[in-house]
Amino acid sequence: MEFCPKCGTILVQKTKYFSCPKCKYVSKETIKLISSEKIESTEKIEVLKDEETSVWPKIKETCPKCGNDEAFFHSAQMRSGDEAETSFFRCTKCKHVWREYT
Repeated sequence: MEFCPKCGTILVQKTKYFSCPKCKYVSKETIKLISSEKIESTEKIEVLKDEETSVWPKIKETCPKCGNDEAFFHSAQMRSGDEAETSFFRCTKCKHVWREYT
């Protein structure tokens, strides 16, 4: 980065030469601009599959398919705001998914 020797403003390349936008000084020299960037290697991000982990809370709920008494749980608003929310369950043993409208 070069500065104007008259007023101290940064010189800007308009044509072949660099000039000062404030006082109209023109540099007859060739200005060599050097830029560098250091790129560090990043660590690999591992992706967990759905079978390896679950972020849903566990509750006591009987699976209609296998009879297991523990399931993962979450709820969502599926219809308009004045309707009740829908509860979704997934069995911790057989992975069967079912829902209940509350």
